[in-house]
Amino acid sequence: MDKRTGIVTMGGEPITLLGKEVKVGDKAPDFIALKNDMSTYGLKDAGDKVKIISVVPSLDTGVCELQTINFNETAAELGDVVILTISVDLPFAQKRFCGAHGIDKVITLSDHKDLSFGLNYGFVMEENRLLARGVVVLDKDNTVKYVEYVKEIKTHPDYDKVIEAAKKLV
Repeated sequence: MDKRTGIVTMGGEPITLLGKEVKVGDKAPDFIALKNDMSTYGLKDAGDKVKIISVVPSLDTGVCELQTINFNETAAELGDVVILTISVDLPFAQKRFCGAHGIDKVITLSDHKDLSFGLNYGFVMEENRLLARGVVVLDKDNTVKYVEYVKEIKTHPDYDKVIEAAKKLV
């Protein structure tokens, strides 16, 4: 299994990421995660649309909450784009979160069971089995066009760069 240290920190301390790092130009690997109703969801389910994959450690933290709300509000402006938010939170917790915060344009997915997304995209933090914060933008053919592994877990991704990358593809 691939291991990388020093790409991401938590509170300034280096974190070990497990899985294969995705890079711009890569064909996006498939994954299987769980939707809020416990049904499975894979990359193919997003169809041939531009995709923004927002990766968060847990929806129950302030930065993750704001990241998800931000993308939910931005989604309507982008048009034909699928926005996925992936964490290892249980599907029940994600459903509660979406209801409490009016999240209706983002599809929340749980990677808690198999870490399929996290390992295939290189976001699993070995130290705590959570996903590192980041964003991946895919074109309609599932080619990676933008990727950000956020350097410090407690900070936000570069929203402007994410939206700019997605807008170029719509």
